[in-house]
Amino acid sequence: MHAVLWIVAIAAVLLATGVLYQWVGDWRDRRRYAGSGRWVPIANGAKLYLFELGMGEPTVLFEAGIGATHLNWRAIQEAIAESSGAVAYDRCGLGWSSRCRTARTPGNVATELHQMLDRAGLKPPYILVGHSFGGLVMRRYALLYPGEVAGVVLIDPMRCDQWPPLDPTKQSQLDLGRRLIRFAMPVASSGIARLLVSLLFCRASHVSDQIVGATGAHKLHVLTRIKTEVRKMPRKVWPAVAAHWSRPGFYAGIRSHIVSIPATVTEMDAVPPIREIPVTVLTPGNSDPLSQEQLERIGECTNQIIAEKSEHWIHLDEPDLVIESIRAMVAATVPETIAAG
Repeated sequence: MHAVLWIVAIAAVLLATGVLYQWVGDWRDRRRYAGSGRWVPIANGAKLYLFELGMGEPTVLFEAGIGATHLNWRAIQEAIAESSGAVAYDRCGLGWSSRCRTARTPGNVATELHQMLDRAGLKPPYILVGHSFGGLVMRRYALLYPGEVAGVVLIDPMRCDQWPPLDPTKQSQLDLGRRLIRFAMPVASSGIARLLVSLLFCRASHVSDQIVGATGAHKLHVLTRIKTEVRKMPRKVWPAVAAHWSRPGFYAGIRSHIVSIPATVTEMDAVPPIREIPVTVLTPGNSDPLSQEQLERIGECTNQIIAEKSEHWIHLDEPDLVIESIRAMVAATVPETIAAG
């Protein structure tokens, strides 16, 4: 009996220590890495984290993929900021922004984004740039607020016909994602995720691989894939990425996005094409190109570019191609912007 009590007591102390370690670490992370941006209040008491660079019109606005934050755009944003205003932010539930208060569907996210831009004093016109799920958000924004949009650049936008309910065969992937997140949330709350992420971003990364691998091959596969993509980002943002991955709220936010995928697919399957606004779609070389019918469903003025050397994360695999595409869109809309002014 005494041995059991000792084990329980030690476990309680370790848990309390881990929780305190996580709380202190999160507080320090905010002080270290969030100060370069600002929080903008929107409806329902939420706040969105906004990171701005450069000046000039039209403003280029970046929307990240389903589990990514504003940091995912840093190299592209810095390049675009040399000649235009460049704005990236974190959706509710991700990065430094507030927790999710609505379903993570493109319509809800686009509405929150519009509120943020208005209250931050960032005036249109905008060039919208979105990756994956972020591409759906930018399509929805262009449909909801067409008068504010000069052009749209979609980087391998999420293909709704590949996900439930349109494609039930992918349901197992969504179920797996929810299980992984259910595992990650308590791990993050107890400080273990912070320890693993710290090992991941230092020379002891093989230790984190071994620990995660011991819990299952699926978790190791996900970790390896994410690690590969993050290491294509500027090294200076790695500590902030690690800070995001260490927070329980980050995993709760990703879960909200995953749970909302069926509603997202249903919503976007019913929307009309974008009218009169030019759209550029970048498709990775390892995917089938979008058909003419698929392009016309996105917009009536849609042009497709094949990124031959890229996989899904084109802006990390071929950043120069993405920068060139955005600058071409800016150049094409500048005369219209001046005329409108």
